[in-house]
Amino acid sequence: MKNLKLILMLSVLISVSCKNEKSTRAFTEVIYYCPMNCEVDKTYKEPGSCLMCKMDLIANQQEKSRHLNEGEISDESIFHLTSLWNTHQGEIIQLEELKGKTLVMVMIYTTCKAACPRLVTDMRNIEAQIPKSNIENLRFVLVSIDPTNDTPKRLKEFALENKMEEEQWVFLQGTESGIREFANVLAVKYKQISPLDFSHSNIISVFNISGELIHQQEGLGVDNKETIHAILELTSEN
Repeated sequence: MKNLKLILMLSVLISVSCKNEKSTRAFTEVIYYCPMNCEVDKTYKEPGSCLMCKMDLIANQQEKSRHLNEGEISDESIFHLTSLWNTHQGEIIQLEELKGKTLVMVMIYTTCKAACPRLVTDMRNIEAQIPKSNIENLRFVLVSIDPTNDTPKRLKEFALENKMEEEQWVFLQGTESGIREFANVLAVKYKQISPLDFSHSNIISVFNISGELIHQQEGLGVDNKETIHAILELTSEN
């Protein structure tokens, strides 16, 4: 009996120790710097222009490590955003519900006749280069910047029109404030110039399963080899 009690006490102590144990995780931080290096290795946390030469700052990424409790998300995770989103399937979700999947995210609007169709084509081209075995660990998320016209019904029609109705495709409609907050996180700039038209950045972003930004691809029809590489690395780890 004494031996049994001793075994039980040791089991409890081991269990408590495991719960208190912290894991170390690497995450990617986006920093900005002057392309002319005017201030010698000075970096910024936000996009903008150099105070000296006035040139636009360039984004770079740094790997850092932080001790996180098991299941905890870092300060850099988009899962801290609490806005509610309507999906094209009629569900209401928070971004945290996408946790556990590698996310490839882009901001578009369905009445766009210029850049957005090309962004959609870029997303389809990326998907076509990902093996089926990796697709189940992946979600392609298209966030509308036009919540007035891009209702869940319209987003579902758009998904069908573009043959993007499989499970890996997710379309989101949010509130004006939620969209603006999300765009700021991705460094996407947009501005409404007419009831059905917007000017906007063309950026595809890749997030890991914890919602941390790992890679960004800017431009239309650009070489997506680095994007594919980042996605394959992340979906192979899942």
